[in-house]
Order: sequence, then C-alpha cells, then structure tokens
Amino acid sequence: MFNSLDSLRLGKKDSRKVLLKSFRYKLFKHMKKYAEERGILLDIINGVEDHVHCLLRLKTTQCVADIIREIKGESSFWVNRKIILDTKFEWQKGYGVFSVSPDDINRIRKYIYNQELHHQGQTYNQEVNNLIKTK
Repeated sequence: MFNSLDSLRLGKKDSRKVLLKSFRYKLFKHMKKYAEERGILLDIINGVEDHVHCLLRLKTTQCVADIIREIKGESSFWVNRKIILDTKFEWQKGYGVFSVSPDDINRIRKYIYNQELHHQGQTYNQEVNNLIKTK
C-alpha cells in the first residue's frame, strides 16, 4: 500500500544544461527501473536540460530523504559511467519535494509530462510559484 504522494524536483549541480534529449530519456528509464527494483514507485519522471521532476508514491515505511539520496546517487553514477560529459555529473545538494493530495495527482502528472512546454519562456522561480499555487 502506497501512502505518500510526493512531487520531487532534482536540479543539476551548477545548473548547467547537460541533460540533453539524446540521453535524458535513457536516464529517466534507468531511474525508473532502479526505483522499481527497490520497491519505490516512481509514477512519472520528466525534465529538461538542467532539472528533473518525479512523482513518487511512497510506502509508510519509506523515508523520502533516503529514497532521494539513493536515486540521486545511482543516477549520478549511471550518467558518469554511461555518458561522456566534459565535467563530472552531479545533482545539486538539495531538492524540492511537495506533498500531493490524491485530488491533484492527474494535474501533477500532466505538469511533469509537459515539462518542455512549461519551460518555454518561464524561469525556475515562475515554475515553482505556479506549481505551489492553489487550484
């Protein structure tokens, strides 16, 4: 039974735009598979060149901070092993996480699915403000 719904934002350290389309969907697939192997339901994942959004469904026995640490660590390791970049890939130290009510699941899924549209002419601060606005 999954009890907690959390919307997660992971930013690339130094905000450099390195999550190119050519590999970011492979990264998302890997992150989803890794989560599934550990009993974590990563409902949806998507992002743009400098950050990723996820919708997590956690069990009452799962700690969001531990889950995020695992996902960030494994995904950084995977990128550095599989993708050639001019610098070491690292996520930023922190993350953003918002609790999601069951009534908002479809709205958040749509928001995550449409990340590229949201970032046409919108800053990160505008994105966060729009995300936390009430329905």
